[in-house]
Amino acid sequence: MSGPLAGRVALVTGASRGIGLAAAAALRERGARVVVTSRSDERAKEAAARLGDDVIGFGAHATDEEAARACVDLTVDTYGRLDILVNNAGTNPAFGPVIDQDHARFAKTMDVNLWAPILWTSLAVKAWMGEHGGSVVNTASIGGLTVAQDVGIYHVSKAALIHLTKQLALELGPKVRVNAIAPGVVRTRLAEALWQENEARVAAATPLGRIGEPEDLAEAVAFLAGDGARWITGETLVVDGGQLLGSGPL
Repeated sequence: MSGPLAGRVALVTGASRGIGLAAAAALRERGARVVVTSRSDERAKEAAARLGDDVIGFGAHATDEEAARACVDLTVDTYGRLDILVNNAGTNPAFGPVIDQDHARFAKTMDVNLWAPILWTSLAVKAWMGEHGGSVVNTASIGGLTVAQDVGIYHVSKAALIHLTKQLALELGPKVRVNAIAPGVVRTRLAEALWQENEARVAAATPLGRIGEPEDLAEAVAFLAGDGARWITGETLVVDGGQLLGSGPL
């Protein structure tokens, strides 16, 4: 395949739909060979088929170390390298005031949104990137940069992910760059509660006049993964249509 990422291999977690699927498509369009994961092996393979015959789908829950290791090993064994890791898998089971949450929901949120990026990055670095170099892109959120009612645990997890991005950039340079994207309200299933019943209101409160689409974030992922961002590390790129500037829902 031709393109600015030709010859490189990308692994995208949580890529059966939404931002992950769009990011995988953007990386493939730029020439990368792509592996996508989902909790369900069936959904992972369905996503891979949508992206192209040369895309590999692998069922792996983001926090399952054995499955994650097998996926990274398969990627390197199949393609001989792993240049780009997109830690996109995320969850938000803890809705409501922080003091009303239980430990199980807190732990699930932190495991998927924070521990999983550590796990997958560690495996990718030890399998390939640590010696040969690479780029890691984490999917954070503008929620990690502000506060809002009822999504406090999710916001705390994303604030921690933004800090983790900086920490990993410090520890893994100069071989590996680590950056993050911070989406605003995007048309995804995870964010449905923020836009589905009030899309016009959310759009009106956004300076650019609409909610985000997964493809908007995919472009940012592809930029950070590629050579155009070769002197960028430890940064979080806000992609929110200006929602942080005004009175948007977050």
